[in-house]
Amino acid sequence: MYGSFGRVSDACKVFDLITQPDFFAYKVMIRWYFMYDLYEEIMVFFRRLRKCLREHDNVVFSIVLKACRELCEFNEGRKVHGLIVKVGGPDSFVLTGLVDMYGKSGDVEDSRRVFDGIVERNVVCWSSMIAGYVQNGCPEEGLVLFNRMREGLVEGNQVTLGSLVCACTKLRASHQGKWLHGYVVKYCFDVNSYLGTSLVDFYAKCVDVRDARLVFDELGIVDLYIWTAMIVGYTQRAFPIEALKLFTGEKWKGLTPSSVTVASVLSACGQSGELSLGRSVHGMGVMFGWDCNEDPAMRNALVDMYSKCHLMEDARIVFEEFADRDLIAWNSIISGYAQNGSACEALELFGKMRLDFFSPDAVTVVSALSACASGGLLRVGSSLHAFSMKEGLLSANVYVGTALLNLYAKCGDAKSARLIFDAMKEKNTITWSAMIGGYGVQGDGSNSLALFDNMLSEEVEPNEAIFTTLLSACSHAGLVGEGRRYFNSMCRDFNFVPKIKHYACMVDILARAGRLEEALYFINSMPLKPEVGVFSAFLHGCSVHSKFELGDEAIKKMLDLHPDEACYYVLISNFYAMDGRWSLANQIRNLMKQKGLDKSPGHSFVDIKSGGNHVSPLKVASYA
Repeated sequence: MYGSFGRVSDACKVFDLITQPDFFAYKVMIRWYFMYDLYEEIMVFFRRLRKCLREHDNVVFSIVLKACRELCEFNEGRKVHGLIVKVGGPDSFVLTGLVDMYGKSGDVEDSRRVFDGIVERNVVCWSSMIAGYVQNGCPEEGLVLFNRMREGLVEGNQVTLGSLVCACTKLRASHQGKWLHGYVVKYCFDVNSYLGTSLVDFYAKCVDVRDARLVFDELGIVDLYIWTAMIVGYTQRAFPIEALKLFTGEKWKGLTPSSVTVASVLSACGQSGELSLGRSVHGMGVMFGWDCNEDPAMRNALVDMYSKCHLMEDARIVFEEFADRDLIAWNSIISGYAQNGSACEALELFGKMRLDFFSPDAVTVVSALSACASGGLLRVGSSLHAFSMKEGLLSANVYVGTALLNLYAKCGDAKSARLIFDAMKEKNTITWSAMIGGYGVQGDGSNSLALFDNMLSEEVEPNEAIFTTLLSACSHAGLVGEGRRYFNSMCRDFNFVPKIKHYACMVDILARAGRLEEALYFINSMPLKPEVGVFSAFLHGCSVHSKFELGDEAIKKMLDLHPDEACYYVLISNFYAMDGRWSLANQIRNLMKQKGLDKSPGHSFVDIKSGGNHVSPLKVASYA
């Protein structure tokens, strides 16, 4: 009676008053604990039962196996299995419980042995075995088992199909995943939370995030897990604004976000630079009492968000508060410093990580190499090269090779960069772009263009970034005709719509070559509103070729288009100063003050030794 009203503690008090409780009394208590998910109490009562009585039945065994699975007490589960064999006569529920328990423990082989011993398999049994395969990194076996299940004329349910969709996601099997979705629609399955989450996750990772949103909207389920899956999909596919819109939408205000939701939203804030919202989400996590030390995903997302919003001080504070730092935490903070141009701090942390007995992985090495490239630290980078070879990272990871190639290219060692490039078994578009750009920076336009042709011959599709690199190489080498040809080819042959950076490269090509009238006509005919990079390239060409009258014409256009942006006034002032027209330069400065645009622009410094934060490159080399 007390159990039926949910007062399990009172039921237990009554049970304790029984002098010699029989098996039925124990079974009633175990059943009520099970009904209210009190798994630890189930195990306590089961141990008491074994001490007092020798009676057992399949209902108790099924409940106890479920408790072992939920509590991850797999050794206890094996003991229960031994008792089941000793007692004999297990039914399909008990055997399915064993399949489930072994699958959760990661022992797929024992799970399959029990499964093969079941004579009459129902849908729950099949689903448990399929889920075991998928959860333990054997998605292909799960799909094969589903075919056997269909041959046995057993129809799947939401759990079966959810696991199979997860298998397709892991295999990136878009065709099979779409077939399963069609199967769901054809047989009019009611899509529950698990199946809906699996479908949204599949489309986001294997097809297109827009298709995932269509599925999400069609489901129309206001559910935490499906909502989180859609936010994660947007974030992972670099659609941060859409992720944040979904997170802040009125329809979902009744849901309490999980730590996974918050970690994904923080990542989206970092990608989009939404610092204000990121701080609010951080505060929300504190309000809900989530402990970052207990949730590595959330704490790393916080470091990543503050790093991408250029607040390395805040990122460092969060990092230092970690009681138990893992490799991902170290990677997040090192990468943050590297991306923010703080090469010495990144390498100092790399050294501290090594002193804390953490072995760097490919992500760590890529961040450290990026820091070396931005700081021109070739000697430290060379020691990291040796470390990468010693640990087998260079041959196993395309990103390490690309970062190393980029280091040598930026430090002016094109020969070493090319050796790395030629030795790489796998190359992506970033690898090709880094090598093309390496030749371009040194003015070796012929090698840049030859390498681009090699890339096309190997059927590697160029992207917008490669064309930016290629046009920049043409600019440094003075290859006007080739630059124009590749710009036209980008539009005509590869169907890219030029971005402002491509137009800026073309202006730079023409201006460096002294074709300033042509460059000015190009600016005036652009379909996009010219930005500071375009005018900067043009004015630089005017200064180099002493065509200051054309520069004055460009200045008028700049002020018409951008009357209230400080960076343009700084550019104009510097242009007048290069021509020796100091009075005009001062007039521009005074005009900035009148407009309230003077925020001490143009004053920069390089902090070589900032207090005690300077780290010796040789010291980092010794850590590596």
